Amino acid sequence: MNLEKLTHEKNIKLTTARKAILEILVESDKPLCYEDIKNSLSMDKATFYRNITKFEEQNIINSFESNDKKRYFEISKTKHSHFICSVCSKIECIHEKLNFNLQDYQVDNIIIKGVCPNCLNKEHK
Repeated sequence: MNLEKLTHEKNIKLTTARKAILEILVESDKPLCYEDIKNSLSMDKATFYRNITKFEEQNIINSFESNDKKRYFEISKTKHSHFICSVCSKIECIHEKLNFNLQDYQVDNIIIKGVCPNCLNKEHK
């Protein structure tokens, strides 16, 4: 993903801090919270969230809150849903198309909560 082109298209200056955040999110195969990436960044929490807010406003990233009350972030590539395990709090991206429609609404994201296969297997042993 070309970060310079992406930020230029959104009319956002690509600062060192913004580039660092975006590089981490682009490289990740799962949504990340601040705690997951803070050790990889040399910026304070306020700077991180100020930039995250800017990215969300410009639809560069998506975010959602999990069971642990933390906000998770990921690059907006393709619209997809997430599964959050209510036992271990693991978050998984669901890329299968879910047939879910609400009349007169546009559904962009679905958060599914339940028990993951790993926790189910532990439960039945």
